[in-house]
Amino acid sequence: MPAEIILQQTPHAAALDQRREQLAAVRIALAERESELAQARAQLKAFEGRYLRQVGILYAELDELEARIAEREVDLYGSDSARTRAQESRRRAQETHDAAFSAAHEAPEFDPPPSLKTLFREVARRIHPDFACDDAEQKYFTLLMVRANQAYSRGDTEALQRLLDDYREIHASGGKQDSANDGAAAELLRITRQIQHARRDIAALDAEEQMLRASEIGQLHLDAETAAGEHRDLLTELATSLREQILEAQRRFELIDRQISGLGK
Repeated sequence: MPAEIILQQTPHAAALDQRREQLAAVRIALAERESELAQARAQLKAFEGRYLRQVGILYAELDELEARIAEREVDLYGSDSARTRAQESRRRAQETHDAAFSAAHEAPEFDPPPSLKTLFREVARRIHPDFACDDAEQKYFTLLMVRANQAYSRGDTEALQRLLDDYREIHASGGKQDSANDGAAAELLRITRQIQHARRDIAALDAEEQMLRASEIGQLHLDAETAAGEHRDLLTELATSLREQILEAQRRFELIDRQISGLGK
């Protein structure tokens, strides 16, 4: 009889063991992708800071000069087209200035609404690592809490709600199980859902990294890395070119200023 029980339980145990192995593997992959994306974000953030310090402020200076030139051309020509160019140049100069000096224009400290705080507490109550059943789940919950904290800090209600919905779906129960087979089936379903959610999250992380790489700053970083492989510093080259353009714009401004003064305007 015991042998018969073992034979009956073996398929369920084998399926569970296989699913648990798959879950462990996909959680490791998810943690790796989270780490890789965090590194990519930090790398691009650092590069963007260097770009703004070396190049962005020079673009702002150049666009400011171009706006001043366009505004002086209104005084010189007085045409509608000159006024339109001046308005457009001033708008562009303001945008470039705001982008280059973004640190001075940071948004006020985020004050989360009560509904977001309540949702975050509910999520934390379910997925905090202290509530994990074993070491594997503790590591996974730690990963989820990092994601929850990030979502909370940026006010992302949808991301927090998705974490809570995932937890509820995975731990949904149809009541007390009537047999060991029912219990094994429920456990298999929970693990299968966890695998599905982890794979979905990996796909989302992959998509986010692709967007980062395809962004303007991402493409510029790629160009800078290519230049570095050729022993060149792309940002220094851009800065040198911009300084030359600034000198030329200053000469044009001085010229048009003299023309206006000569006309007695």
